[in-house]
Amino acid sequence: MSAADEPDEELLARVFLTRVIEPGDEIGGRWVRESGVREVARRLAEGGRPLAGASGKRWKGLLARAEVARPRADLAVARAAGVRFVGPGDAEWPGQLDDLGDARPLGLWVRGRASLRMWALRSVAVVGARACTEYGAHMAATLAAGLAEQGWVVVSGGAYGVDGAAHRGALGAGGATVAVLACGVDRPYPRGHTQLISRIAEQGLVIGELPPGDHPTPSRFILRNRVIAALTRGTVVVEAAHRSGSLVTARAAQRLGRYTMGVPGPATSGLSAGVHELLRGEAALVTDAADVVELVGDIGELAPDRRGPVLPRDLLAPATRQVLAALPGGRAARPDEIARRAQTAPDDAIARLYELRALGYVERHGDGWKLTRQAMMSVRGGPTPC
Repeated sequence: MSAADEPDEELLARVFLTRVIEPGDEIGGRWVRESGVREVARRLAEGGRPLAGASGKRWKGLLARAEVARPRADLAVARAAGVRFVGPGDAEWPGQLDDLGDARPLGLWVRGRASLRMWALRSVAVVGARACTEYGAHMAATLAAGLAEQGWVVVSGGAYGVDGAAHRGALGAGGATVAVLACGVDRPYPRGHTQLISRIAEQGLVIGELPPGDHPTPSRFILRNRVIAALTRGTVVVEAAHRSGSLVTARAAQRLGRYTMGVPGPATSGLSAGVHELLRGEAALVTDAADVVELVGDIGELAPDRRGPVLPRDLLAPATRQVLAALPGGRAARPDEIARRAQTAPDDAIARLYELRALGYVERHGDGWKLTRQAMMSVRGGPTPC
């Protein structure tokens, strides 16, 4: 390594601390904020006196980790795997992660060619159950594809179920996606998603807080979710049971002031119970990418009006529709009866009836008027009461 390639002390200190301090450790984050990353790293590396808030037992545990930390070796392994380290203050650092305060990542390991900061500016998280239903997988993939087609970056956790479906939906649409892992980005997890995560790294970005080779744990999965929430403009939960980890992401998004959205599912599905609980609170109900973009996008990015198909009777003038609706279904009626039911004058009713006859909706029977068969299908073809 040439002198020009030699990493600076700030970088080495941050890489060192990613091997020593767990993601989301707010006490460690406070140490860094109050004393600076180099001083914290020095105290740990030299076995100095405990920093404020650390018990003797905990400090010993941190020192044990510090003894085996090799930041230069981690950087070399990362470089060989096409991974770079991005820390606060770097040009590629997404400033919205600073909203996490003392729980902010010490840095992120990034695999992929795109700029994380630029991609995060227009990103949405799509998360949900690992053991999702076919409905959940379909909705996640369709939603992600729609977001990608509209130029949004889809962020998820790379897991089985909804996460994987969301990543595949974005990739299938030729769009951008980011996988946030709870392990070293050079060692994809779950193993069954090795090919998917490799594809994400080629077409998108794979990021994580843990150094090369590090393994996931249950707590790391939970803490990873705060990064997903902070990185994006909003979080969409597709399927989630009451104790789903994706609800942690949604609640973190709420605390951070991000948009929280949910895709409703069947009322009988336990995998949608957590989503429905969110929707009873402050989460917004969404059913497609247009709904999501209307919330998180710029002014003027509105979802289309939701309405059924236009029927021929919809094109009639309101007063004419009212007369049409006043005709009884199975018999002829006199103009005065029709006028009363339509709440109009008899002369007006007769004028409307001749108009409707020209359009094929009614026919005359002696002194009365009756709906044609075509009109019976049109008028009665609408929604029926339950």
